[in-house]
Amino acid sequence: MTARSTTRAGQQPRQRMSRAERERQILTVAEDLFAERGYAQATMDELAERVGVSKPVIYDYFGSKEGLLLALLTRVRGELYAATRPALDAAASPREGLRASLTAFFCFIDGHRAAWSVLNRESALVGAEALAAVERLRSQQAEFLGAFLVGAGAAPDPATAAVYAQILVGAAERLALWQEHHPALTAEAAADHLMNALWNGMSGART
Repeated sequence: MTARSTTRAGQQPRQRMSRAERERQILTVAEDLFAERGYAQATMDELAERVGVSKPVIYDYFGSKEGLLLALLTRVRGELYAATRPALDAAASPREGLRASLTAFFCFIDGHRAAWSVLNRESALVGAEALAAVERLRSQQAEFLGAFLVGAGAAPDPATAAVYAQILVGAAERLALWQEHHPALTAEAAADHLMNALWNGMSGART
């Protein structure tokens, strides 16, 4: 007598995920769930059901719903940096570098609307640690933009560059929010509008 198979006929045996793979899966599913329900309304029960694990497994990985959000924001921060920072270095001119980085930002937001919604619409509903994580994300973008502006000669001094960087980050965030309700505005067009609105002013301040 042969041993019974642990899978139904025609099904492939379930592959056991590593802890890192499972963590990535949970974060990806959580981001989709937050997009549909909003952070406040999304439940850990539904997340566990969608992932196909028990709820205690998710708590074992992240500790709490806010811990899950913190992990998601940390991942988004790293991915946003990877998407936007290299664009500055690859372009032939400071203007094109900044435009390429802004375009990468808007493209990234298009693919991460769930996390973007939590950052900009539900921040009052999350705890202090999550709010601090949001500010770290903004500071990351502002810091490398400021350094770029100084190095490219697009600002007369580091203090002015820091101000310009804050303006760029704030304007890009606001335009990305507006873009949600105006989907005809592409990432490239959004970057062009922002460059047209701000670059001439920064160029004039250099002289």
